[in-house]
Order: sequence, then structure tokens, then C-alpha cells
Amino acid sequence: MSIRERIEDLRKLMKKNDIDAYIVPSFDANQSEYVAEHWKSRRWISGFTGSAGTAVITLNDAGLWTDGRYYIQAEKQLEGSGMKLFKAAEPEVPSYYEWLFQTLEEGSKVAFDGKVFSVDQVKEMESRFQLKSIELKTDKDLINKLWKDRPEIPTGEIFTHEVKYAGKSRTEKLNEVRKEMEKLGANYYLLTSLDDIAWLLNIRGYDVPNNPVVTAYIIISTEKCYLFINPVKVPKDIKKELEAEGIKIKPYEKIEEFLEKLTKKDSIILDTTKTNILLYKAISSSTRKIEAMNITTKLKSIKNDIEIENLRNCQVKDGVAMVKFIKWLKTSIEKEEITEISAEDKLEAFRREQENFLQVSFDTIAAYKDNAAMMHYKANPESQYTLKPKGFFLVDSGGQYFDGTTDVTRTIVLGDLTEEEKKDFTLVLKSHIALDSLKFLYGATGSNLDVIARKPIWDEGMDYKCGTGHGVGFLLNVHEGPQRFAQIPNEARLEKGMIITNEPGIYKEGKYGIRTENMMLVIEDEKTEFGQFMKFEAITYCPIDLDGLNKEMLTEVEKKWLNNYHKNVYEKLSAYLNEEEKLWLSRETREI
Repeated sequence: MSIRERIEDLRKLMKKNDIDAYIVPSFDANQSEYVAEHWKSRRWISGFTGSAGTAVITLNDAGLWTDGRYYIQAEKQLEGSGMKLFKAAEPEVPSYYEWLFQTLEEGSKVAFDGKVFSVDQVKEMESRFQLKSIELKTDKDLINKLWKDRPEIPTGEIFTHEVKYAGKSRTEKLNEVRKEMEKLGANYYLLTSLDDIAWLLNIRGYDVPNNPVVTAYIIISTEKCYLFINPVKVPKDIKKELEAEGIKIKPYEKIEEFLEKLTKKDSIILDTTKTNILLYKAISSSTRKIEAMNITTKLKSIKNDIEIENLRNCQVKDGVAMVKFIKWLKTSIEKEEITEISAEDKLEAFRREQENFLQVSFDTIAAYKDNAAMMHYKANPESQYTLKPKGFFLVDSGGQYFDGTTDVTRTIVLGDLTEEEKKDFTLVLKSHIALDSLKFLYGATGSNLDVIARKPIWDEGMDYKCGTGHGVGFLLNVHEGPQRFAQIPNEARLEKGMIITNEPGIYKEGKYGIRTENMMLVIEDEKTEFGQFMKFEAITYCPIDLDGLNKEMLTEVEKKWLNNYHKNVYEKLSAYLNEEEKLWLSRETREI
């Protein structure tokens, strides 16, 4: 069935249910960025495969809203579908609900599956739509009626993330949460985000590709913790382990029933950006609702000393895999046929050789030539290039290890470059260095500092339509909040122990894409009469391709940064390489 046919079938169902517009977002029932196959309704109805986007279908129109990472990809994938692309980050482009407000007549009816819409999203729509008496129907999962072979919600078993990696036990973490509950005056706490649940209970699973999380909900009381999960997912030994620490297991579908029993004497904390509207409606209006960011979000974002030690070891292993891969690629490019997919497979094979490797941390972006201009490109047999000894090959990849999660991007020079390519490669490096070497006063947020990375690129009249960096989980989601580098305002202070990526880039449609990405640890610098100063420590160890540089564009300070970084890379990795690999790495990390 084509996308056009699916949309027409949806319209027939809309008419039958007296619905004027239907909204399909990218989320699951836990508001996750990356979701299990069961929840990929937006992909099913639109054909667009990116991780972020919202499809809106009216009786006469259809549109897809996505961000700057996906403009090129979405344009291609929507072709022939009858669905219009709305570039959500562009000025003058209305949000999907503003577009609906402008398009629909007074008294129209808008519907969606309330399981995949957060409280905040619904409240925002309600405040706008009431001006035209537009009614919201929050209990209409029409896609489920049409999607005949829809995958089931995953039932794979969970496993324990050992304290020797996690650094803290479940009991310690639950005690920290209860202290915060007491401060807020709550006797219950509803936790719905999957990575927070996995972190809190030191459990992991395989429910979402590349993200080792578990489909579940949690309710914490002052004395007990209730885990709502499909019982078949919990092996007997882990059930015994959980129950011994005061964690009671309840069926996944019983969460609403539990919430309905709360009384006016109770007060419950919930994150309205992560809680779906149906769970919210299940709570009595007489129960006090304390709306706040998840307690666990900040606790999880600041890595403890054991996590940091483990992560440093993990990054060395990942760096070894990257060096072996780049060496293989550069020395094999003229000897054998290499495609984007075969290169991706080779890199994963090198990672699999490393101790404690579990899986990749996201779909590898292995992009040659103009494919790299699509920031989140995924190679497939139809789109992939065969690599040639010329131009750039961008590889953005990472691994999930028991002792950490990695995310690294390198733009690799395969052969001759133009002056334009060298200039842009050097500009990206200058941007990367500017942010990495920054000293800043405690209290700064990522949105305060984002401009530091953009300035060298802005000076040349260019920009990249995405953030500059994101937090990273620990054997969890590769994108983790609350910290991030982006122009979008963010109130999360950069705290000692946070991990954040540094990944400026230049993307030219029809030509190439360039990105250089390291993970950084936030650490303390000096303390003066003006306050505590902070800085970053790069914890990704992988050479930056010197063949891409226009050295004349670098200042002496930037050259010193690059030489020191490469010296550290060699010192960290050389002990794990054979003599041939050491010799190659010494050339790749030579002083300039």
C-alpha cells in the first residue's frame, strides 16, 4: 500500500469518526525520542524515517513538520506522497497546531492517540484552539485500526546493570529520589521516561533499537516502589532481586487503575513533558499534582566517580576501534570496493572486538559526498555510494558498552580535496576548538555557550541548522538531557560531572557534509573572588584528519590545542595497538 493510499484510508476513517484533522507524532507512550517499532506510526503514515517529526492529516491536506537535521531527507522521502514539508526551524513557518488553527473552521474536531502526546503538548493546543472552539479528541488511535501488521510492544527480558558499572545501587538512588520528594511535599512520584526508569532501577533491556531501555512505568511512594511492566519481561532471579529491595512488580496495563485510586489526601510529582495525557487524566482532579522536571533527570545527568572512571576506560576501547577502522579505510580505499554500508559494517566489527561491547548506540551515519549533507543520513542499498579515493567520508557512530556509551564523528579525507573543502573542514575544527577550550563561570547553560562554536562559521556567512551538542547517557540513550548546546533557550546549568558532545558542522546540499565530534566532561577550573570557573575535558580519543586542514587558517593557540589533543590520543591508545597500527597512528597524530 502506498503512502497516498494509507492517507486516503485514514481520511475515510476520520469521516466515519467525525474528525476534521488527525495528528501523528514520533513519540511512544513514554515520550521517547527513539521508539520501538510498535510506536512508529508517523513513519507508517508518512514514509519519513527520521527520528523527529509530526504528521498532520486533514480531510483535504497533509503536512509533515521536522527540524533542520532532516530537511533534505524529508524532501526526498515525501516526494509523491501528497504530504507537504514544513521546515519547523525556519522563520515564518507555523507550528503544526498553529497551522491547524489557521486552516480549520470554527468548531472543528482534532484527534490523536493520547498515549503518544504529553500533557504540555495538549495544554498548548487547548489554549490556542479554544479561541475557535476546536475540540480535541485524545482517545483516537486510528492508526492502530489501519496498520494491520503492526508490531507488538516488545516482550524481551530485562537484565541488571551491575553496581560496579553504575556506581550506585537501586536503594541509594531511590533514597535520593525520596529526599527530593519530601522537599516538594509529595507522597507519590510518577516516572514515565524509559531512560530514567532504567537508570533508577539499574535495569536495561532491548526494547528500543540501540537504546538499552525497558518498556515500563514507575510509581514511587514514601515507602514503596511499583514497577509497571509486562511480567514476562522479568526473569525470576531479577524479580527476586528487585523485590528484595522493596520494588513491587505490577502488570504494565494496571498503571491507570493505580493512578485512579489516588485521593485528595495524596500529592504526586510528574513531569508534564514526559507524561502522556491519558495517564494525567487518570489522576483525580482532587489529587494535588506537582508539575516538575523529573527528579531523576538531573541526578542521572551528573555522572558519579565510578561512572566517570568506567567511561574513560570505555572511551579508550572505542578509540582503538575507531583507529583500526580509519587505518583500514585509508589503506584499503584504492585496493578494494568499499561502500557506505560495508564501511559501516567494518566499523561495527572493530567495536565488537572490544571488551564489554553490547551494541551500537545509534544507527551509524556513514555518508560519502553529498549524502553527508543530510545530518542524520542512513545508508541503504538504493542510496549508498561506493567510496572513491577523493573527497570526504563522514562517519558518526558510537557504541553501547557495559561501562559506558560513546558518540564520535570524524570526517575522513579519502583523497584530493578542493580549497573550499579544506577551508570548511578547518572552519569546523576552529569551531570545535573554540568550544572545547572555553573557560566559563559556573551558572552558564548550553544555550549561553552555543554561540562560541558558531562564531567561526558565522563569520563566513554560514550556519548549521541543529544544536552543537547534547548530553550522553551511561549505557543509555545517546541523547540525554537536560544539558545541551543549542540556540534554543535551556535553563540547565552545566554541572561538574556532566557529559556533553561538541559537534559543530558545515553541510552543503549537493556537495558534502563535515562534522567533528568529541564527548566532553564538565570539570572545575579555578575559583576566584568572582566565583567558580569551569572548563571541559575531551574524553573522546580519535585522531582528527590532518589531511583536511588549511594550516594557514589556524592560529598558534589552535595549533597547540590540536598538537596536545593528538599527543593525548597517541598516549591513550598506543598501548592497545600492534606495531603497524602504532606507526600509522603516530603519523596521524604528528605535530603541525
